[in-house]
Amino acid sequence: MSTESPKAEASPEQDLPLGTTAPFARMHKWLKRGILVCLVVLVVEGSMTVPALAIWYGWPTLSLTEICDEMMKVRYSDETLECKQGAVDAPPLGGKPEAAGQTTAQDQWGVQPKPEWKHIGYRELVRIHDERIARERAQQTGHR
Repeated sequence: MSTESPKAEASPEQDLPLGTTAPFARMHKWLKRGILVCLVVLVVEGSMTVPALAIWYGWPTLSLTEICDEMMKVRYSDETLECKQGAVDAPPLGGKPEAAGQTTAQDQWGVQPKPEWKHIGYRELVRIHDERIARERAQQTGHR
């Protein structure tokens, strides 16, 4: 009677994950590690994008809603546009998409559209917002 354990009789391929053969075991191990690192980096990068962009555009001087409003105004060259927050009838739940029917954008349309709005620099939306508020106040006091 043999006292060897069943594990000793097992071939080395039985210790490998399903679908992996012995010649490719090391490659699969490093691929799994590399893919895991890439996924972690993507999650970290994704979680930092919105805060970084918010600071770039002017937060905390402007609220996130004010940043959204100013971006709409700059993008579509229309001082009356505002962001709709918490709209239940907005896409993908239904209703028209953002800026549907908007005709004020001064872009060059074609196969490769070219936006005509300027590149927005660091915290430039704060300056644009302050200038617009100053113009509105000047118009209000000028009309009285």
